[in-house]
Amino acid sequence: MIPVSPRTAESSRIRCESGQNRNGLLREIRTAIRREPFTESYDIIPCKELGRGKFAVVRKCVEKSTGKEYAAKYMRKRRKGQDCRTEIIHEIAVLELAAASPRVVNLHEVYEMTSEMVLVLEYAAGGEIFNQCVAERDDAFKEEDVKRLMRQILEGVAFLHKYNVVHLDLKPQNILLTSESPLGDIKIVDFGLSRLVSNSQEIREIMGTPEYVAPEVLNYEPISTATDMWSIGVLTYVMLTGISPFLGDDKQETFLNISQINISYTEEELEHLDRAAIHLIKSLLIKEPENRFTAEDCLKHPWLQMKEEEVKEESTSESVSEPVSPGTSSHDEEADEEESTQVTEELIVMAAYTLGQCRQSSDKESLTPDQKAISKRFKFEEPFSALQEVPGEFIY
Repeated sequence: MIPVSPRTAESSRIRCESGQNRNGLLREIRTAIRREPFTESYDIIPCKELGRGKFAVVRKCVEKSTGKEYAAKYMRKRRKGQDCRTEIIHEIAVLELAAASPRVVNLHEVYEMTSEMVLVLEYAAGGEIFNQCVAERDDAFKEEDVKRLMRQILEGVAFLHKYNVVHLDLKPQNILLTSESPLGDIKIVDFGLSRLVSNSQEIREIMGTPEYVAPEVLNYEPISTATDMWSIGVLTYVMLTGISPFLGDDKQETFLNISQINISYTEEELEHLDRAAIHLIKSLLIKEPENRFTAEDCLKHPWLQMKEEEVKEESTSESVSEPVSPGTSSHDEEADEEESTQVTEELIVMAAYTLGQCRQSSDKESLTPDQKAISKRFKFEEPFSALQEVPGEFIY
């Protein structure tokens, strides 16, 4: 059992602070931030660095009092002259909000030093599902595996959407497994781009991962929970086929494919699939956000209905519960970081360990044909022409 970390004496509501509300960033947390040296309570495992970038490093560590393994994510509070502590606090707040969901990776503790913060995160031994998505067909997910994992992903997304949190970067690199063999359960990670949405305040931000981004993001239209559902459609396609449906020869072609919904449902890899699976994907990859299935709709879809023996097995596992109050249990988020191919290039997010809003970018890099399923991160503050892209390859 994970020991409960110290909490602040008084409960506090998670809210959007004035001046930041338009960006959907949470500004209050309930997790007690510890300020003593991190190594007083944890041993860093030598040669077990999980990821490194220009502004963050993730190391495997062991809690001295329990012997339990964790992933310690060291994050700089200032990057390129910008104070990014607000973005780190937002990630912590989202994890607290999702603390009651077993489908979101757990945050154990938070430490703060002069120049950096350390998030002590649940260690997901199975790694990211990306590895199976790009594997040869014999080693890739079977359709029944995808059904089970997709149900769990949707349970997590439905939980987030119930509390108006949109992830905005759902993709194979941000879905981890508790074990690889046997195939474990999923944990959603990387809330660096997440936002709190509301009916009273529109949020328009162009950010995400090119192959998984929704049309409304590219068009600088308001984001909503439906924005995540587009990404779920792409994710389902990738998990079933190993093919990235909208990937073009360059980013502009990729964005054009998304905007025009240029997608093939006649690929050889789709021929053996249940037609109900194709129907679910088509119900998500719709240009108009209001016409897409919600997470709850997907969970009721015939393709994802469990057999009787699966229902019995599922009923014995942990169920999703209501949060007593946002953040009463410190929660998690594991993040991966990508390292660029050159030492001089900056932080790229390695699977789950991300830096969110203050992520930096370097010049350009185009995809080669054999990188079909490998996404690159991008984020730009202004309309389409101002796109900045982060090159590199995943190293988790």
